[in-house]
Amino acid sequence: MSLKFAYWVPNVSGGLVISKIPQRTGWSFEDNAKYAQIAEEAGFEYALLQTRFIASYGAENQLEAIALASALATVTSKINLIAAVLPGLWHPGTVAKMLSTIDQISRGRVAVNIVSGWFKGEFQSYGEPWLDHDERYRRSEEFIRVLRDLWTKDETNFRGDFYRLNNAPLKPKPISTPPVFQGGNSSAARQMASRVSDWYFMNGNTIDGFKKQIDEVKALAAANNRSIRFGANAFIIVRDTEEEARQVLRDIISHSDPEAVGGFRSQVLFAGKASPEQEGMWANSDYNDLVQYNDGFKTGLIGTPEQVADRIIELKRIGVDLILTGFLHYDEEIKAFGDKVIPLVREKEARLAALLVN
Repeated sequence: MSLKFAYWVPNVSGGLVISKIPQRTGWSFEDNAKYAQIAEEAGFEYALLQTRFIASYGAENQLEAIALASALATVTSKINLIAAVLPGLWHPGTVAKMLSTIDQISRGRVAVNIVSGWFKGEFQSYGEPWLDHDERYRRSEEFIRVLRDLWTKDETNFRGDFYRLNNAPLKPKPISTPPVFQGGNSSAARQMASRVSDWYFMNGNTIDGFKKQIDEVKALAAANNRSIRFGANAFIIVRDTEEEARQVLRDIISHSDPEAVGGFRSQVLFAGKASPEQEGMWANSDYNDLVQYNDGFKTGLIGTPEQVADRIIELKRIGVDLILTGFLHYDEEIKAFGDKVIPLVREKEARLAALLVN
């Protein structure tokens, strides 16, 4: 299967780095409509819309993911729109109905990313209870099961610890059952992915770090008679020379916002210590890693087009199915990646496939 490419939709202000460096990246609907159209023509298959309700790392303005996905569905024709959702702030029946509607609008191009929640402040601000770590994943699993039942059954009857539905209909159904994405690095997250999710998103990591996660989750899924696909987060810096790309990285970090990075670090460390393993997705992240808030620098897609394409093929070899990209300057870098990197990846994939056949 060919690698898929996705990009983080910048539907929150401040871009994809916690830095005061100038960025040619907007967050408005008009900006995001332009980026989505450029991305689908550049060879991207997916767009991931973030969920944020209050600022946690300097992102003062946030457009809601489902509402924006509905709007982007009307100005695109090919790209799949992944709307991120926080169980606890939504009822699954409501979300199932909204996503089914967007699926009708987009003619089968909607997906959902279930975010179990790491930021306690969002729940407290909106007056919702903050559950213990593993309870949040139990709730997310029920949430996914309710979504799937509503999308596939004539009527849904569900009796769980968090949700109860009684002869609940949903019409119209989606054109095709929307795929379910999720992330999370804890044992609870990996177990949940193995039971109910279609895709498992991983924060930025090394090749060895990614392989360890993939092998573990793949084995868990096999034990449940399921298969799952894997997405790897990466912040992309492509320039004519490696030194130019490395200098951009140094500039981003040198202009970072220490107060915002520190606030983000304290929140994620608090969230990680709430897990039974006493560590979360950012347990091994240093200050520089956290400037890109999903560890995107760690993945190492920084260099010339050829170097970045070679690194992407390394990720494919260990079982990564999708590269989730972020950029400093969305105004030009989405197109540049499509022009300069994706064609190289396709050429290298074809040569790799020929070697495997022979």
